Amino acid sequence: MINMDGVKAAIAAVAGARASVRIDGGRVGVVLDATGLDATARDALEARVRAAAAGPGVAEVRVAVTAERTTRQLIAVASGKGGVGKSTLAANLAIALARGGRRVGLVDADIYGPSQPRLMRAEGVRPEARDKQLLPVATPYGVPMLSMGQLVEPGRALAWRGPMAAGALGQLVDADWGAADTLVLDLPPGTGDVQLTMVQKHKPAGAVIVSTPQDLALIDAARAIDLFNTAGVPIIGLIENMAGFTCPHCGQASDPFGRGGAETEAARLGIPFLGRVPLAIGIREASDAGEPPAALDGDRVFRPIADLVADWLRAH
Repeated sequence: MINMDGVKAAIAAVAGARASVRIDGGRVGVVLDATGLDATARDALEARVRAAAAGPGVAEVRVAVTAERTTRQLIAVASGKGGVGKSTLAANLAIALARGGRRVGLVDADIYGPSQPRLMRAEGVRPEARDKQLLPVATPYGVPMLSMGQLVEPGRALAWRGPMAAGALGQLVDADWGAADTLVLDLPPGTGDVQLTMVQKHKPAGAVIVSTPQDLALIDAARAIDLFNTAGVPIIGLIENMAGFTCPHCGQASDPFGRGGAETEAARLGIPFLGRVPLAIGIREASDAGEPPAALDGDRVFRPIADLVADWLRAH
């Protein structure tokens, strides 16, 4: 004979208001609300509920797990050309947003040149799959991530045509991101098939454009902006990277790539200017070591940029 009150109390002790319990003869049925839980937490809660429901007289335990669909905003981090520090910006932006309170996931959509596993200290960790969905890999910075760099052998070139690369991007974006409310997409440079598929199929909430100050980079950044404008994706703002260098030996400041070009271009195009990131050896060394500066309490470079992006997301 089942102690109905005892079973219900045991389930409530581990699941609280998330569990609705029905007992019929020797069968215990539980509807478990897993809204806001990632895959690991969801599985752990289900296991605890099953253990709590098992007891004298219980012949069968059935648990139905449900969840409300998470409203998720996608941020595309893009540039019109390579070599402007877009991936470093994307990693630090994701971490700074997470430290600001958002639940963030990071997609390394640079299919041909994935670098996020190194930046996020997740090299050599392969993602698992469940129900034909990839499960994002945890990182030390509270930002789960997925990258083609985790799915292919190190150093192997991906000689894929556009449709194959676009399909791979779809698997990364449509993974089981659990409770994440924000996905930062580190896009490859340019305006090709991967970018077109992303804006058409996944429709980001907005795009962050990264450029260095010199005219050649700004010309290509303008092309990237035009792609998103044409696709109806709002531009969150423009970031000027590698803006100014201070010699670590003599302390003299210089601007090897110029200064202010991105801010001027943002004003000309009528889009927000999100800030400058200096050409600093500390940022380069930390990135190579898988220790993004945004993870430090004293970060004064990436957090202000992330705060502006977060404000934009809340308003949209």
